Formats: sequence, structure tokens, C-alpha cells
Amino acid sequence: MINPRQALLKPAAKAILFIACLLPFAWLIYGIITNQLGANPAEYLIRSTGDWTLRFLCIVLAVTPLRVMSKTPQLARFRRMFGLFVYFYALLHLISYSWFDMGFDIGDIINDIIKRPFILVGSAAILLLTPLALTSFNRAIKALGAKRWQMLHKLVYVIAGLGILHFFWMRSGKNDYNEVYVYAAILAVLLGWRVWNKFRTTRSPAK
Repeated sequence: MINPRQALLKPAAKAILFIACLLPFAWLIYGIITNQLGANPAEYLIRSTGDWTLRFLCIVLAVTPLRVMSKTPQLARFRRMFGLFVYFYALLHLISYSWFDMGFDIGDIINDIIKRPFILVGSAAILLLTPLALTSFNRAIKALGAKRWQMLHKLVYVIAGLGILHFFWMRSGKNDYNEVYVYAAILAVLLGWRVWNKFRTTRSPAK
């Protein structure tokens, strides 16, 4: 019988997860080609890519708790890949907005960012994601040093907060917060676990 933890170390495991992470993108492309994105395809693309950005952000933040609680260190090898998919879907979200809502008009995009707080917050989140994506490689870790790299990547917690605030303000126009509360609860649990785990480990007597 194959040990699940050993299976996670196999190259095929990462390839399978990589393909799985691309499935939402493949569905969107298929939906565009076959005209199955509803009455307003542009809005569907913008909302869907935003949703997948938040989902992958939750997945990234779930890796460490799952790794620690299940005592499966092998899970850590997928974290950077998931992080890059956060950026991938965030860029698709930005491109969809810039293209379908703004027609790639830079002046209109800048004015919209200034006028609408939820666009400003979302833009800030993507801006902060950029250095994380650019340094998600071994060479960057060596160049920055492990300590500086870890400090830089703690920005993911700020990004998570901005992502929820962006979603909250976006939904405030329709007074529909149900999905916002779900994502906020998930992220609160994942971030709360980190606080609890840090407190627990610092309080534990040295062995």
C-alpha cells in the first residue's frame, strides 16, 4: 500500500495539483468559447476570477495549519505553487476588470481607483502580491536571506485583509454579504490558528 505522505513527495503529485489549479481557468476559457458564461459574460469573468483569487488565498493559508496538525511536512512543497496561483487569478481579475469594464483606458482606470474605495483596496492587494510572486523562487530566497524573505512574505496576512475588505465594499452596493462572511470566517480561523499556535509554542517549556 502506498503511504500518502510518500505519495506527496512524488513529482506526479505536484503535476496533478498544478493541473487541478488550472481547471477553473480552463472552465472559463471553455465558457467563453461555448458562450456558457450567462447573460453578462464580462461580469461573470470579473467575479469568478476574484472568487478564485480568494479561494486560493485560503488554500495557501491552510497549508501550514494542515501541515502542522496532520504532521505532514510534505505539504509545504506545494505552498509556493498555490501562492503563485493566487497571483495568477488576481492578475486575471485585474485584466478582466481593466478590459471589460474600462476598455484598457488608463485614465479611466486611475479615476475609478481614486473614486471607488473597493477598487483602490483591490489594486493595493495586487500590488502587494507582486513582490511575493517575484520572490517565490529559491534564488530569491538566497538573495534576500531566509529571514528577510520570511518577513516579506508575511505581507500575505495584510493582503488577506485587503482582499476581504475589497469583497465587502464591492458587495455593499447590493447589501449582499453572505459570501463575504464565509471567506472572512475561513480567513479568521486560519489567521487565528497562527496566533494560537505561536502563543502555544512560546508558552511550551523547553525540552
